[in-house]
Order: sequence, then C-alpha cells, then structure tokens
Amino acid sequence: MAGSQVPVIDLGPWRSGGPQDRARTAARVDEALRAAGFLLVTGHGIDPALPARIREAARAFFRLPAAQKEPYAVTVGDRGWLGPGAEANSYAEGAASPPDLKESWSFAADEPTGDAAVDAEWFRPNTWPAEVPELRPPVTQYLARMRALSDELLELLATALGLDQDHFTRHTGHPTWGLNLNWYPGTETVGTPLPGQFRIGAHTDFGTVTVLDRQLGSGGLQIHTDADGWQDAPYDPAALTVNIGDLMARWTGDRWRAGRHRVLPPPAHTPAEELISLVYFYECDAHTRVESLPAPIGRVVHDPVDSHTYLREKLRAISVPAGTDTSE
Repeated sequence: MAGSQVPVIDLGPWRSGGPQDRARTAARVDEALRAAGFLLVTGHGIDPALPARIREAARAFFRLPAAQKEPYAVTVGDRGWLGPGAEANSYAEGAASPPDLKESWSFAADEPTGDAAVDAEWFRPNTWPAEVPELRPPVTQYLARMRALSDELLELLATALGLDQDHFTRHTGHPTWGLNLNWYPGTETVGTPLPGQFRIGAHTDFGTVTVLDRQLGSGGLQIHTDADGWQDAPYDPAALTVNIGDLMARWTGDRWRAGRHRVLPPPAHTPAEELISLVYFYECDAHTRVESLPAPIGRVVHDPVDSHTYLREKLRAISVPAGTDTSE
C-alpha cells in the first residue's frame, strides 16, 4: 500500500535530538522521497485552531453569491479568486481534461525585493476580500509559520542528502511562495462531474516543497507511486502533508520524485461533501539557477533551468483561457 511509503516524520527528534536521532530522521526522509515524494509531518507546532479559523473565514467567502466574488476574479498565478473553470492541473502533464471542480483564493509573495522587473512579476501586493475581514489576521500568522517551517524542511532535506544544511536555504533569502485556499464543494454547487473530471487533476507541484493542511474526505487526496498506482493518501489529523515539487526533483537529479497526486471528485455516495485545503507552495529566490546534483546523489542530469522561467511556464500551462467553453 502507498501508505507504507509515506511515513510519519516527527520533527521533535530533528529539532531537539542528538546526532543519531537527526541522522535517523534524515534517512527516513530520503527513503520516503525516493518512493513517493510525500511525507506526513508531526511535531510541527502549528496550533490546529489557526487553520480552523482560516477555513471558517474562507468558507464564508466562498459561499457568497458569484456576483460578490466576481470583482476578485484573477488568473492562475495572480492574487485573488480563482472561480469555477479557471484551472485544469492535468495540463501540467500535457493531459487534456475538463476544468478542476474547485474554487480557490490565492495569495503569493508580496514583499518587494527592490528589483523592479522581478517585483512587477513576482512580488505584488495581495488582495483581501472586504466581505470577510476576519480572514486576514489568521492568514498572516499562518504564512509566517509556513515560511519558517518550509525553511526548516529544506534544511532537513539537505541533511538527508548529506549536504550542508543550508544547501537549499541559501537560495531562500527572499523567495517566492503561494498559498491557495482550495474549496471543494459538493455536486449541488459544481454539478455532476464529467468523465475525467476531478477536484484537482493529476499533476506534480512545481516548486521545492509543498505543505498541505487537509481535511479527510471520500473525495480527497490520492497519491501515485510506481509500486501501487493510485491510492488514497494516508491521513493523520495531527500531521501536515508534505510533498516535493518539480524544482526539487530536478535539483536532486531525480533521486527524489515529485509527488504526483490528484483530488477525487465529489463522491456519489456523499455528494454534499465539502472540503477546504490550505496549500502552501514554497519555491526559492527569483531566477535561481537549478542544477542537478551529480552522482552519487543524483541519478539523472537535467539541463539547468531558471527557476522562475520554469514556474511561469507551468502556471501558464494549467490556466484555462478566458472564454473557453467548459460545458463539454
């Protein structure tokens, strides 16, 4: 089963244990990321009341009439509301599909670097829905916690590869990131799923690490491994789900696999199921040169890429063009 390839990693021994504890944790991380690209992480210190507050406020926004949400509508990669039909993640793999059955509110990096060209593309101000002012305080707090946790995870990943602890974080002095609040409503909102239509189509993430706070559901997260194919992702209410993205897989010369995943459509037996996921995508400093680590760490030598040229191409790929007929 895929669950056996997705271990629960307690950050406690990593943070406060001795050399043997830290080495043991790093070795388990290396093994899991080779197999599935996913981890469950406990001991992270995030108070569960914080994501609960975010969900409550986000749900209030998503349940507003479409006319009230429409002024916030944006395209993939921007800051604001991604409405029904805006995104089809399967296109990141080159696979055509109907649009994903979700809505999202997207945040992204907003602290300027001082480089006008970089800031204009990657560090613009975030938008906040005026109708739900209670969203901003918990999201702001959550973002600070996610940034710190993501850097800690990158230090753990570097150690798991036998590298200096700052091998990746030396490239996250002023990184880009994104936070999607994904709303997966039931069929009364999205209608009966079309053939091949998912809440999120099969894909890998694009950056370094993704940190996901998710809810258990029948129409929930599935992960793909070579050994087991598609399986429901294991769930632990105390854990955050962590997976690596394409940039990290390339960086490691495919020693680690980007975690391939999808989110099932609303299930026929519980058509009213409603879930909200908090998805934090971590990347790196704008225009980092990502080069594959050589053997014996890496297995494949990819051509070096500019991190943010790569990210922009991926974001463009999953965007459903305005005016596209999504009814068939």
